[in-house]
This record gives sequence, C-alpha cells and structure tokens, in this order.
Amino acid sequence: MPRYTVHVRGEWLAVPCQDARLTVGWLGREAVRRYMKNKPDNGGFASVDAVRFLVRRCKGLGLLDNEDLLEVALEDNEFVEVVIEGDAMSPDFIPSQPEGVYLYSKYKEPEKFIALDGDSLTTTDLVNLGKGHYKIKLTSIAEKKVQQSREVINSIIKEQTVVYGITTGFGKFARTVIPVNKLQELQVNLVRSHSSGVGKPLSPERCRMLLALRINVLAKGYSGISLETLKQVIDVFNASCLSYVPEKGTVGASGDLAPLAHLALGLIGEGKMWSPKSGWADAKYVLEAHGLKPVVLKPKEGLALINGTQMITSLGCEAVERASAIARQADIVAALTLEVLKGTTKAFDTDIHAVRPQRGQIEVAFRFRSLLDSDHHPSEIAESHRFCDRVQDAYTLRCCPQMVFASRGETISGGNFHGEYPAKALDYLAIGVHELAAISERRIERLCNPSLSELPAFLVAEGGLNSGFMIAHCTAAALVSESKALCHPSSVDSLSTSAATEDHVSMGGWAARKALRVVEHAEQVLAIELLAACQGIEFLRPLKTTTPLEKVYDLVRSVVRPWIKDRFMAPDIEAAHRLLLEQKVWEVAAPYIEKYRMEHIPESRPVSPTAFSLESLRKKSIKIPESEDL
Repeated sequence: MPRYTVHVRGEWLAVPCQDARLTVGWLGREAVRRYMKNKPDNGGFASVDAVRFLVRRCKGLGLLDNEDLLEVALEDNEFVEVVIEGDAMSPDFIPSQPEGVYLYSKYKEPEKFIALDGDSLTTTDLVNLGKGHYKIKLTSIAEKKVQQSREVINSIIKEQTVVYGITTGFGKFARTVIPVNKLQELQVNLVRSHSSGVGKPLSPERCRMLLALRINVLAKGYSGISLETLKQVIDVFNASCLSYVPEKGTVGASGDLAPLAHLALGLIGEGKMWSPKSGWADAKYVLEAHGLKPVVLKPKEGLALINGTQMITSLGCEAVERASAIARQADIVAALTLEVLKGTTKAFDTDIHAVRPQRGQIEVAFRFRSLLDSDHHPSEIAESHRFCDRVQDAYTLRCCPQMVFASRGETISGGNFHGEYPAKALDYLAIGVHELAAISERRIERLCNPSLSELPAFLVAEGGLNSGFMIAHCTAAALVSESKALCHPSSVDSLSTSAATEDHVSMGGWAARKALRVVEHAEQVLAIELLAACQGIEFLRPLKTTTPLEKVYDLVRSVVRPWIKDRFMAPDIEAAHRLLLEQKVWEVAAPYIEKYRMEHIPESRPVSPTAFSLESLRKKSIKIPESEDL
C-alpha cells in the first residue's frame, strides 16, 4: 500500500493510501484532515472543505495538479507539502526547504568515493564532499583501528571500570557513576540534552562538511565508536540525509557540543533532517525513505559523536578555500583596474620585489607582469599613455596586498577538543582577507571619482540623469565597514561555562562564522570592482587591453551587459559575485599566467623557501587540531 509523507504547516504526517487511483487533491484533503484532528482548535479551520490549498513536491518545489492521479504524479513514499492559502506570509510559516533550494533540486547522487583514514583529508576534499561530489568509504587500516579502539571500550564495560563519559556522567557530573543497565540511555540523554542550539540551520553543503569531518575524526580510531555505528553514519552521509544543525550555540571549549549534538540527534532518528528527496522532515521519516535505520547508540558513542571542533574546522576550511580563491582573483581584478586607470607596471619590476624576499608579494607581482603590458601581451591602452608625466601611482595600485600569511589499552581524558588553535587561525584569516576588500573599495573610488581618473563620474554617460556606480560604491564601503567590526578577534573572549569546569573557552564557532562573512564581503566588493573596471573599459574603446584581460572582460560581458543608462544593478553584482565564487575569472586568466611563468622560470622561482602563504595552507592536509575526548 503506497504511503506519502506530507508537510502541513509545522507538522509531518504519514498518510497511507489504499487506492493509488485517488487524486492529489484527495491526498491534500486527507493530510489537512489529519492535521486538524491533532489540533484542539482544529488548527483554526471550520472544516476540511473550507481549506484552500496547493500541493507541491518537496524536491524541487514543483506544483502538482489536484486532479492528477497519485499513481501517475507521485512515487511511493514521496515527500510532498500542502501549502495553505494565506500561510506563505505568516511569520510562523516553516518552509520545508533550506535557502537556495534551486541549487539542491538538481542534486545528483555521486558515483565516486573518497577513502578516509583520518589523516590525509585536505580542505579541497572537504569542500568537495560538502558540495556532494563524492561519497565516503573507510580505508582498511582505518577500519582496523576503529575495531581495536572499540575493543578497549568493551573491556572497560565488561570489567565495570569507572571511566569518564563511559560509566560516569558528564562535566560537573563526572563523579556520578552510572549503572551498567543505563549506559546506553546515558548516551541518548547526552545527545538530547546537548541539542540546545539556536538560529538558522546550516546549509546542506555545510552540514555535509560537518558530518564528513566528524567521520574523518572517528576514522582515526581514538574515539571508541564501533565500526558498525560508524558505517551507519557513513551510509547516512552517502544518502545525503542531513540533520537540522542550528548555526549558533557553541563556545568551542569541549568542542562544538551543541552543533554536533544536533548532528547526532538526526542520526538516532530524532529531530529534523533534510535530504534532496524529502526536504525538511522528521528524521525517522527521512531515514526510512532512504532505507536506513536510526543509529542505536552503544556506550561511549554519544560522546564520540559530539565531542569535537568540527563545526569550527569545517567552516574554517570553507573560509580558507574561498579566501584562497578570492585572493588569486583579486590580483586579476586589480590588474584590470590598474589598466583602466592607466597605471604603470614599473611597480611590479622583478628587482624591486627581490629586495624584499616575501614569497606572496613576489607571486602577486609576477601575476601582474603576466597580465599587464609586455612583449607577450601588448596593450593599446598602456601604449596610449606610455610617455605621460606620471611618476608613480597611488598605494592602492602599486601596493596591492599580498596574503602572508590503542596500543596502550586505556583511555586518557585530554584537552584536544579545545578550539583555541583554529579560532586564532580564523581570526587572523578574517583580518588578512579584509584587507583585500578594503583596498578594492579604494580602487572603486578611484574608478568612480573623475578627479582621480580620466573617466566619467561614476562610470556612466549623462551623469545627473544617471547615477551609475554611485551607490554600488556605497555598498562596497558598507561591506568594508561591517567587516572591520567582524575582524575583532572572537578568540580573545572567554566566558566560563559548565559550572566552571570549562573555565576558558575559544569562541571558535563565531570565529569561523564571521571569517566566512568577511570572505563573502570581500567577494562582493571585488565583484563590484570587477564590474566597475569592465565599465571603465567601455570609455577607453576602441583601445584594447592585454589578451588575458580582454578574456576577463569577455567573461564578464557574457553575463553582464555594459551600462548605457541606469538599471537594476543588484542582479549584475550577484552575477559577477558568482563568477568569482566559481573561480571563472581565475580559469580564464590562469593559462596566460602559467604560460608567462614557463617562459620566465628563473624570475618566478620563490625567493624564501620558508615563507608561508594561504595557498600553501590550502594544499596541505587538514592539520588544524580536531577534537577527541577519549
């Protein structure tokens, strides 16, 4: 007998259907009837027949015709939503999909796998797992280590040894011994009581990253989780069943307890979950729809699932990846701006940067030389002002920022779960990335201000009638100003929690979330500069810039047309932001940079072998300490 899971307002209802020849309209009415039956006041409705509604799939939000037969319109156990007329604008209305549903309705189950051993996962791997490009499996070595670790836990239970978190309570209750017959209940209670976060849920991508990173830590074999349970968790990840994880609530001391508890709550079939097939629904229904059973926690396994810094670290990895991408593309955007403002390339001379052997600075200068006027890529724009009397450019043009950036058979309670290290790193990352946005905003000012360039005011004809980039520049300034406040280090703050047991905390969760906001602001500011620089090119035609920069211009013009007169600008900014987010700007310019590098190998060789950069961090395996409370 077919069964459908139906979302009505905030409720999920399982509706069996004895006859598949019934219609979609019948399913909607039956769901509303069941909803009213569960409410003391009938949900505020006089009768089922008085309710007007639409029915749509949770996956993709496609509307269904009420007259269509269920056997034609829906698959067995499909998730649908009944939208009551007038509810869409209600502040109490809970949508069944996260923001950006249009991205997830096209989700395709990946065919490739990443094998995790707990030691070799990179930031790039993690972001790709978040995007749903791969499934997960364990290496044979990881499986063996997990099994050996679990044997230690089994011995402790068998011998009734008093060990924290296994046979005792938690935090202030560490001295309370728990009877053997309640050890499993202890773990479930831990997950339930710690699921106390607030705020919007993590996006599916970020929840996938969180779950993948927790699996990676468990694969190290130091947590005591059973191989059976870990494989269940992996099956949940591979089915893209993602728990409702509120973004706020962690202080990053005993790890990210609240977010990871919410993650575990869905795994045990409680709370809410999301999948591309179901949208948001009760976790037990989502798991069942994918042929999965809720995890039954064994002793120690609740603690193993929630005690870690994976919220901080996973968001931090996304911040590092996005910061690296925008840092590379910032050089290209800045080169285009310098060309439009008729700046000089002398500031990027090889010998100048060899005097100060900073690897990042040398690489940035090299990229500028590879993109700007040279024998390889002559520029008509550069030639037009070759003999001008300008001695040097403003700092924002000639000083573009560079990113510098189970052998013992026992358990030991340590402090590796503390989030101080990644919190400090992410605070510093925010400060570094903010400088990219700050200097980009100053270049936008130079593009828009006719007293600082040879361009029309605000890059538009008929100024006065048209305002051009006037308010786009204001937007950039507002973003930069907001980022200044976000760059205050969160890791300098600490509030004692858990009855002074956790008397120093990292606030790493906030460090990670605000670092991502600073990165996003930098992307948006550079998107505005990219649009402004391309608009500046329009006023220098028919002169052409270098081949690689013309390619960048063509890329932008493939999604945003020139401004002849004022128009709605927000969609254009979003389109340019998308180009940077997807690294399209880097993709069109990179071949020219690398070709130039091959032809100038001696000058592109790094001067300082000990220098450290954001790019080198990105390419390394994840080494930011990730927690384990043994």
